[in-house]
Amino acid sequence: MRTNIIRHENMMVSYDVVNGWTVVEIDGEVDAQTASMLREAVIKLLDGEPGEPGTDGAPGAHRDLVLDMGFVTFLDSMGLGVIVAITKRIREQGGSLRIASVPGRILRIFDLSGMGESYEFHPSAEQATSTAPAADSLAHWPHPSG
Repeated sequence: MRTNIIRHENMMVSYDVVNGWTVVEIDGEVDAQTASMLREAVIKLLDGEPGEPGTDGAPGAHRDLVLDMGFVTFLDSMGLGVIVAITKRIREQGGSLRIASVPGRILRIFDLSGMGESYEFHPSAEQATSTAPAADSLAHWPHPSG
């Protein structure tokens, strides 16, 4: 069951849990105006704040994330910075991160920034969640694990 965590005029964020992954679907613009909201919402999931559905208040309850960016219409440097900050937080908790459904124009931003090789991209959230998370998969981040 998908749960909304942000409703803003320029962005909506929701999540669902699939095969051990917390799939965070981002819809709209990730920019200077919305980036901090995204960061705070994802950190709440990672920290397992009491009252969050399915977390039972347990720290790190949502430590394995898939960012579904299929509906992201715009990403600027602030948005990319938030993804890096989220990645660092997941890494500190020994979690995993996959990025799915990235439109070509958004993927180009990752490539131009030099971060394209640092992330595991999947064509869809379904493919990203097809295998269970591996412990500490971000241990070598930001360098590719291959």
